[in-house]
Amino acid sequence: MSALRASRWFPLVWALPLAAVLLVLAVLGSQWFLRSSAGQEFLAAYPGASAVPEGTPEGFPWWMKWQHALNFFLIVLIIRAGWLLRVQQRPEAYWTRRNTGRFKTRKPPTKMSLYLWLHLLMDALWVPNGILFGVLLLVTGSWRRIVPTSWDVFPNAVSAALQYLSLNFPVNEPFLNYNALQVLAYFTTVFVAAPLAAVTGIRMSPAWRAEWKISKVYPVELARALHLPTMFYFVVFIVTHVALVLVTDLRLNLNAMYSWHDEPNPTSWWGLVVFMGVLVVVVAGWVAARPIFMQSVASMSGKVTRR
Repeated sequence: MSALRASRWFPLVWALPLAAVLLVLAVLGSQWFLRSSAGQEFLAAYPGASAVPEGTPEGFPWWMKWQHALNFFLIVLIIRAGWLLRVQQRPEAYWTRRNTGRFKTRKPPTKMSLYLWLHLLMDALWVPNGILFGVLLLVTGSWRRIVPTSWDVFPNAVSAALQYLSLNFPVNEPFLNYNALQVLAYFTTVFVAAPLAAVTGIRMSPAWRAEWKISKVYPVELARALHLPTMFYFVVFIVTHVALVLVTDLRLNLNAMYSWHDEPNPTSWWGLVVFMGVLVVVVAGWVAARPIFMQSVASMSGKVTRR
């Protein structure tokens, strides 16, 4: 028993049951409110979704589908490498850039953990992909689907949250319009959390020099204080997003983002088939994110050494 108390997982002994009790109370409370006259009036005024602006494109273009899959792969590996960087006490292996050719400098190249190398490599792919995604959102008008355009998005988001909690889910029309809670979540993820992760990650990069004047205005301590909570936000968002996709309408949701159908198709299984393929690639990347597998790739651009 003393060993259990000393474990860092001991808080879960009481935290998980408490969370379960609170969740049950939230479900029962939401059901009671929505069945009351006040709840019915609230639902009538705020059904859970704001009207989309005129001219908003319907459906999901091909570029959004492949970027969604690529982004899923990259962000999972970024989170994995970032967390291993935080918890590892002694790196299993190191990577040092070759100081030759056009990359030759007077200062010796920085020696870094192989997990940091992976984290930076995935970032170097994730950031341009995110920029391209933002540009395509703007030029195609698809930004209207995830950017709030009226203040009623907030009471509608509360309404959608209550409907989720009551287990009587809000209307699910992914091809036409997101509910208000989805709009706020997607807006926060694309336009707040992703840029924040990028700018704080860049500040924490080993390429940043302490003698640069901007270091006084933007200290690395501030970047670290913001970067970790942003990572936790992405973890919560991904887990919640995937869970709701699975429980609200599995085939319709996966067909929307992973099949070639241009119209809603709640009966096809192709979206699930493609998603399972993407999931296999993500799991393979997760398993391969270890020094024994990474060193052969990392050695192509630098020297890999063991501790």
